Amino acid sequence: MLARNAIGILFGIFHLAVFPAIVNGHNEAVISKKRPNIVFMMSDDQAWNGLSVPMHPDLEWSKSSIVDTPNLEKLATQGMRFSAAYAPASVCAPTRISLQTGLSAAALHWTKASRSVTAADGYKMIGPRNIREIDSDYVTIAELLRDAGYATAHYGKWHINGSGPVAHGYDESDGNIGNEYAFKYADPNPADIFGMAKRAATFMEKNKKANKPFFIQMSWHALHAPQNAMKSTLAKYAKRIGGNIADKRVGSAAIAENLDMGVGMVVDAIDQLGLADNTFVIYMSDNGSGGGGGKGKAGKGQRNRLSGGKGSVWEGGIRSPLIIRGPNIPANSWCHERVVGYDFFPTYCEWAGISKSKLPKRIEGGSIASLLDDGKGSVKRPREEMVFHFPHYQSGDGPHSALFLGNLKLMKFYETGRLALFDISTDVSEQNDLAREQPATLAKLDSELVKYLKDVNAQMAVPNPQYDPAKAPASRKGGGGRNKTNKQENLRKKRVKQ
Repeated sequence: MLARNAIGILFGIFHLAVFPAIVNGHNEAVISKKRPNIVFMMSDDQAWNGLSVPMHPDLEWSKSSIVDTPNLEKLATQGMRFSAAYAPASVCAPTRISLQTGLSAAALHWTKASRSVTAADGYKMIGPRNIREIDSDYVTIAELLRDAGYATAHYGKWHINGSGPVAHGYDESDGNIGNEYAFKYADPNPADIFGMAKRAATFMEKNKKANKPFFIQMSWHALHAPQNAMKSTLAKYAKRIGGNIADKRVGSAAIAENLDMGVGMVVDAIDQLGLADNTFVIYMSDNGSGGGGGKGKAGKGQRNRLSGGKGSVWEGGIRSPLIIRGPNIPANSWCHERVVGYDFFPTYCEWAGISKSKLPKRIEGGSIASLLDDGKGSVKRPREEMVFHFPHYQSGDGPHSALFLGNLKLMKFYETGRLALFDISTDVSEQNDLAREQPATLAKLDSELVKYLKDVNAQMAVPNPQYDPAKAPASRKGGGGRNKTNKQENLRKKRVKQ
């Protein structure tokens, strides 16, 4: 009996030595080992085919023929690429609030980053005015993760106000900053790429020592401030493209490569800290940025490009590069299932062991965790359809929306009432409109779109009572409301080195 008691005592001492801390009924050491770290990296205005990494195995043009992104190439060989990944919106701020809340831009009533047109601008319709402020009533992903024991950090572009990241669940952040921040930083720290990477590495090291799981969102400013890229990189692409360092194409390519260097710094820090086996690394863009403009134009009529661009819900405006590396994800693998940025909200919660009962009731995303084993399966969202809503002027299309149901994509243009239908699985460039061939399907999807927008009380464009077809609308520099502020332009000109 004494021997048995002695064994019990010894086991108890061993148990305490190995599992030293019990907090809120859970063992911290065990939890931190089981629950993965999450590092989410998001570029700004980077096209689906803006990396030197193909985003589709059968489409050679799904990668850039100009830009070198060797670190993202390496990440892709170590993880999984998603050929049909979408940003939550076609412009930046709606995507950013969507990622924080798990809701679509339409449901959030935040569908544009900058001001919308007014009646005085002379367009046929008037787009809604967004609040442009994340409300304190929203439950954010950072709040849920922090409550679950995660250390949380947001570095880079916030751009959704609401008193900044620290007011919405983040322990550390760069503050309530937007695009203007990027232009302060030039060579040797263009757009603060390397500064952000160093802060992330420090945060990871600190929490490794504290034996605490962490979540970091890195919202890179790049591809903003392209002219502030490293001089050596600008010279490289000036030679490659045949322009000079002031050429926009040169700057865009150079800042993309500099961004890739920052991504490499973050991934190297994860590996050097011995965290790779328990850390998910995610890379995507906040919206599309390329194609051939709106109205179904793909690379000046060529089929080997995405249609549309930023500020449109054509594929070029919403389709995003997406690479994920992490525990048990097969190396150099592919997933062709359609996923969207607000799917990460429930995915992170599943990884962190957060009960579904704690998720916001209106959440629209579905966990993609089951896809990461072999790239197969499906995402179970509360709604079968997936909607992108842009009731504004920016891309040349006027107010418009899109609805996905399976492989079919409906597009609706509110100025003209036009409906278009595409099979995205076979026509990623959206060149073959099936509307006339499938009128019943067209009507069904239109009905589903109308129902969705009504259900979420989406804001709609309305007729402009001052519209005069004989008068040209006011000029909107940068595709409708994207003109830079004086402050931003001054910062751009100064090119302050920090």
